[in-house]
Amino acid sequence: MSSVVETVTNLVTPILDENHFELVDVEFVKEGKSWYLRVYIDKPNGINIEECALVSDKLSEKLDSCDPDPIPQAYYLEVSSPGAERPLKKEKDYERALNKYIHISLYQAIDGQKVYEGTMVDLNKETLTLEYRVKTRTITKTFDRNKVAKARLAIKF
Repeated sequence: MSSVVETVTNLVTPILDENHFELVDVEFVKEGKSWYLRVYIDKPNGINIEECALVSDKLSEKLDSCDPDPIPQAYYLEVSSPGAERPLKKEKDYERALNKYIHISLYQAIDGQKVYEGTMVDLNKETLTLEYRVKTRTITKTFDRNKVAKARLAIKF
């Protein structure tokens, strides 16, 4: 599966560069009996459906012209925006999320919790700091970035 992701990343990057779009993520997953190739793209003011369709068409052409076929099984190609709860994967994603509300999942619990949501108020190569509320108290906690399994933007309710 990682070779599929790598191949698709290499094929889609020139298409995105040509259109000044950003690659957020590529995933190749099996859900039920079907395989899905998902490509998440974005640009500074958000991506629209026509831009997703353009990338989908061009990527589909490139995939069809590959010999040997990098994905021999049947699959569905989906090109979309990462959405409001965009994952934080690259350093640039984390930097853009500074002072924004985020959700993090940890590999191991800290103070009995593996999930935290709050405003990321500080960031460096080793740590990130969240400010969050517990009832009426505001808590500031710093996490080692190597202990963070997943991070994404979050919507505050």
